[in-house]
This record gives sequence, structure tokens and C-alpha cells, in this order.
Amino acid sequence: MKSILLALLLTLSAPLWAAEVRELTWAEMIPPDAPPPAPPAPIHDLSQLSDALNAEAGPAATQQSPAAPVVKALDGQEVKLPGYIVPLDVTEEGRVTEFLLVPYFGACIHVPPPPSNQIVHVKSELGVLMDALYQPFWIEGPLQVKASSSELAEAGYQMEASKIYPYESPSN
Repeated sequence: MKSILLALLLTLSAPLWAAEVRELTWAEMIPPDAPPPAPPAPIHDLSQLSDALNAEAGPAATQQSPAAPVVKALDGQEVKLPGYIVPLDVTEEGRVTEFLLVPYFGACIHVPPPPSNQIVHVKSELGVLMDALYQPFWIEGPLQVKASSSELAEAGYQMEASKIYPYESPSN
């Protein structure tokens, strides 16, 4: 009887062991027939950097496509996605526990936010320290194809982060 129960338990838990985290790219979050997002406005003149940083205190720029089409097949997939963190909620200890994950630095603050299919609304129990936000991160967890709204932008996806760690490019 014990061996039957053990076999049943192993059979039921096998999908959890087999669940592989898919490395997702931002381009894969746009349906093939949807228009590509406009590239971010580059800052070539570093004298403009202070203007961009001062924009953080001002009102958010208008979002490019607040209802962009999403890829419904991504719903429920366990993914890891690299990106930058735009804080929405910060604890008293200085940890960002709710944020928007975006494909490039300054999105939602310095330049108009990307389309909603290029934004993931993320919640995390542990969070990320505020002083670490100028670097990119890998965010892992189950992706939901579910719209959400914040004061900064509309997001086409949501995630409850199971892991957050600094991004390192494959060449490192």
C-alpha cells in the first residue's frame, strides 16, 4: 500500500519537477500580426541626462498604446524575463514590492511608456531594494495575460515573482 501511495505521489508531483522556466523575450509578448513598438527615445547628448532624471518628479508621459494586443498563449507559463523595474509600492524598509517591469531603462518616467504588451505588473513578497533599481533584473514566475492599470501605465501582463535577481548578459 505504501509503495502505491508513493508512486501516486511521485506521479502527481512529477509535473512540478518537470516544469521548466521559459526564457521569454519582449518581442515574444507581441502577437505576430501586431505592429512593433516604437523604439525608446535615445539620449545621445549626456547634458540632457539631468533633464531626463528631473522628469521623475514630473507627471508621467502619455502611454504609446495602452490597449496593445497580447499573446494569450503565454497565460500560465512559468517564465523568466529581463527588464527594468519601475516602482509602484515601496515598504518602509525601502523594498519595492510592486512594480512595472519594462524592457528599457526610463520607460514610464523619462519617455512615454511602452505599449501595454511590453509592460508586466509584478508583485513580490521579498521585493528589491530601491537603490538597486538602475540595473536590469531577471524576474521569474507564472505569467498571467491579464490587464492592470496603475498611475503610470496600463500593463497587458501580470506576474507574482518567485525569483528576482540581477541580469547578467550571456557574454559575462
